[in-house]
Amino acid sequence: MANFNIDAKQNNTYDAIVIGSGISGGWAAKELCEKGLKTLVLERGRMVEHVKDYPTMNDDPWDHQLRGALTVDEQKNYPMINKVGFIGEDNKHFYANELDNPYTEVKPFMWIRGHQVGGRSLLWGKQCYRWSDLDFEANAKDGYGVDWPIRYKDIEPWYTYVEKFAGISGQKLGLPHLPDSHFLPPMELNCVEEYAKGKIEENFPGRHLMIGRVAHLTEPLNGRGKCLYRNRCSRGCPYGAYFSSNAVTIPAAQKTGNLTIRPYSIVNSIIYDDEKGKATGVRIIDAETNEVQEFYSRIIFCNASALGSTFILLNSTSDRFPNGFGNDSGELGHNLMDHTYKVGAMGSIDGFEDKYYSGRRPNGIYIPRYVNLDEKTKTDKFVRGFGYQGGAGRSNWGSGINSDGFGGDFKEGLFKPGPWGFFITGFGECLPYHENKVTLDQDSKDKWGQPTLAIDCEFKENELEINKQIVTDAVEMLEKSGFKNILPFDNQSPPGHGIHEMGTARMGRDPKTSVLNGYNQVYAAKNVFVTDGACMTSSSCVNPSLTYMALTARAANHAVEELKRQNL
Repeated sequence: MANFNIDAKQNNTYDAIVIGSGISGGWAAKELCEKGLKTLVLERGRMVEHVKDYPTMNDDPWDHQLRGALTVDEQKNYPMINKVGFIGEDNKHFYANELDNPYTEVKPFMWIRGHQVGGRSLLWGKQCYRWSDLDFEANAKDGYGVDWPIRYKDIEPWYTYVEKFAGISGQKLGLPHLPDSHFLPPMELNCVEEYAKGKIEENFPGRHLMIGRVAHLTEPLNGRGKCLYRNRCSRGCPYGAYFSSNAVTIPAAQKTGNLTIRPYSIVNSIIYDDEKGKATGVRIIDAETNEVQEFYSRIIFCNASALGSTFILLNSTSDRFPNGFGNDSGELGHNLMDHTYKVGAMGSIDGFEDKYYSGRRPNGIYIPRYVNLDEKTKTDKFVRGFGYQGGAGRSNWGSGINSDGFGGDFKEGLFKPGPWGFFITGFGECLPYHENKVTLDQDSKDKWGQPTLAIDCEFKENELEINKQIVTDAVEMLEKSGFKNILPFDNQSPPGHGIHEMGTARMGRDPKTSVLNGYNQVYAAKNVFVTDGACMTSSSCVNPSLTYMALTARAANHAVEELKRQNL
């Protein structure tokens, strides 16, 4: 029996363990495997293989009951995500069952999860923007949060590194506060977007409208096909045209022969060795059998998503870490952020009836931040800023729903496109408030008997003032551009709706005030790295996933160098 136990431990030992297989986890797996480390990826959900496990990738709306809407019974499994409308019959298999994975809303919070190999990389919006020192220096300059331990120059080469492999299409603008990426050719604006661009830039000097910078291939790359403008991305792309772990990073890791993926592996906690002063492995619950197992490694990467990784760290208690793994500062679980969402304006415009567009472009427009960039653009209403996403299009046959028409003429009329409309919605930066936090709820258990997260988070006065400005500016831009029937909107969406949750295990310069150092290492156990959204020290106002990729590649490179130096 003793020999069996020794063999079992040897069989469960790897050079590296990566927790989670989403955007950052896939990058960690690729980088570590390509650098020669035998790497185990632990994924709490099922296996999803590229193309093979995209059952609805080619379906049309009429292939589904209720034209793709969930039935009343199906909606019961997704009580939260169903509220915001991202889910349907064609992609429900990529969303986590919320009844099996509950959480407590101390204040309203939308926590959207994807439990499968690939995680939410199968579902994300794919907008990719670099941060600048306007973002990395913000905390130090205005006094909110703690200073980032890095600057743009530290991450700039890693942005380029991941962009060249992932494939980012977009156009260069030369803006210092929104650095240009290594781009594939940009997608095209349609005629009304081109019109809006001209009017906005004419009437508002310093504002720019451009096509979104997006992780979609506009030309083939590394054996992947280019985007065919189907806009069925949330079902999985059979061409590998958009970036996902399944189509891009995991196959690269598999080519090395160094990758092992274990699905249905719910990481319960990280194992800490007091004598060695470092982590030695992780403890999992098999999601199918409820069996508890342990796996061992020299380094561990936490990439289970911001709140997923923080749950694991909080649940990893020991004599050394009674309040959670690496929580000497007391900041673990705090400083939760998201972007404000669904606030802006929409309108219609006359003309352009002789023009249409080809396909269903899976991308929109972007208006970069233009406030609080310098003294000239400074406002005393709020700190930080916002950017807009949106787009223009023509109404289609759906305009006939609930009408009184019938017969041949009515049907024929449905084939004629309707008037053009244009909308912009703002994404506002959320400050890192200590009181916005998550804690373990020991009174509420998940399907596997684990405690759940209690989420206590809200937008405060600064975010609400940003939202007011988003609406005011959106209306003014549409009015001066000649749009009609302008409708301002603010859905007052609580945190989580933007699906950009960040913070809760932040990087910083001082272990007394932060969880991670400048290379994403847990200060108190430097062989544990956290490179998903949990590591973020502030939130900027642009989509964060490109920064997760760059930070992960950078941290993996550092981890391997430190292993070579025998420092881990």
